[in-house]
Amino acid sequence: MAVIAAFVINAALNFALGLLIARFLGPADFGRFALGTAGAVLLNTLLFEWLRLSATRFYSDRVRRHEPWIRHMLNRAYAAVAVGLFGAALICLGGGEAAAGWRDEARLSAAAAAAAIGIGLFDAYAALARARFAGGLYLRLVLAKNAIAALLMTGTAWLLPSPALVMVAGGLSQLLAVLAVRQALADPARAEARRHGPETLRLFLGYGLPLIAANAVYHLMPFANRAAIAAAAGFAESGYFSLAADIGGRIFSTLGAALDLLLFQLAVRAEEHHGAAAGEDQVARNAAVVVALMLPSAAGFWLVAPAVEAIVVPEAFRGHFTHYTLILLPGLFAGALMNFALNPIFQIRRRTRPVIAAALIGAAVNAFGVLTLAGRFGASGIAAAQSLGLIAACGFLGLRGLAGPQRLRLPLRDLGATLAATTVMVVAVLPLRGLAPWLALASSVAVGAAVYGTLVWSFDIAGLRTAVAPRLRRAVPAE
Repeated sequence: MAVIAAFVINAALNFALGLLIARFLGPADFGRFALGTAGAVLLNTLLFEWLRLSATRFYSDRVRRHEPWIRHMLNRAYAAVAVGLFGAALICLGGGEAAAGWRDEARLSAAAAAAAIGIGLFDAYAALARARFAGGLYLRLVLAKNAIAALLMTGTAWLLPSPALVMVAGGLSQLLAVLAVRQALADPARAEARRHGPETLRLFLGYGLPLIAANAVYHLMPFANRAAIAAAAGFAESGYFSLAADIGGRIFSTLGAALDLLLFQLAVRAEEHHGAAAGEDQVARNAAVVVALMLPSAAGFWLVAPAVEAIVVPEAFRGHFTHYTLILLPGLFAGALMNFALNPIFQIRRRTRPVIAAALIGAAVNAFGVLTLAGRFGASGIAAAQSLGLIAACGFLGLRGLAGPQRLRLPLRDLGATLAATTVMVVAVLPLRGLAPWLALASSVAVGAAVYGTLVWSFDIAGLRTAVAPRLRRAVPAE
């Protein structure tokens, strides 16, 4: 429960932090900040994501005790990559200062590299905490990161409104958060750990490289799209697009990651103790849970987007936020399903190459959409192209994982019940959209949660009642 609480807190604080930064920087500089942040996420994916994935898949309390070389190689690999990236950031910064015409671009690139180091370290330690089911430590890590980020990033955006400096402050906040809990997550040093270095490194790379390649393509898509919008319509328009994409994407990625990184560890544990078939069965149950929480979240976000825009979105971005949100929403939902319901099928099987094929198909559809839609619809066409690319990638991966002789058999009853319950929720909430913003938001959330929650509890959709009821009974003492 501490992991879920940490993700809820993290989502809420990141939402508020993004809005504050957008307000202090303004549309044009926020567009630059968002473009640089997308570059930092891309660098993190290319250089550090294989370590987070390896920690999630191969590290556990049992491994900590009996296979210390796993953690040893994780630490060494991260240190080597971080030193190399820091050196590249210094070279980039120095070259930019020498060539005055590229000074701003060089500063933004160096800041992206510095931020990627912090992001990579935080993600790696967060994965270690989750792999050990250390929910309390994970909660401390997330709270420390958000508290430091709120102070450093908003303070920098207010006092020194530079996109590059705000990015560096973000990376530093994640680094400092790790230092705050580093000792609690340390493993004892053992001499035998060094002997297994090469084979452990090959294990990490063989498992992680296909996933890294796919994730890099997915992160390259929004990076390229933001750059295309900035080139075609200016950084202000890119800022409008980026705020909607960042907030919507953060909602889905935060909820999905909370589910995936908790549920996937259950699948790894099932495979470790009961064999491959048990692991795949758990992945199927996990997918039903992901859909049961993602689908109503997507529908609910669509219902409350106008109210959210009127209440919390900075005035300079209003009129654009809902427009881009509605275009991006189908792709955000498809991307969440792909990452958190379909990818685990191939991760548990350690056959991750289909994930690359799906990413390449998505990138091709995105590029074709940009070429055919941008001329007619401008920035809106580029946003639509991004959604189409993610939908295409999700469709391909679904066919690979859910069709054929080795298909994963999903609980169709739960999927159908989720769709029906979400439809009932939308019908109940839709009339409330026309109310005043505060009233619309409060009543929509209350009615939607009550309707969907009642149906989930009544019909035990995706086994959620079965999972939650024992915890509620323990929380309420018997008289």
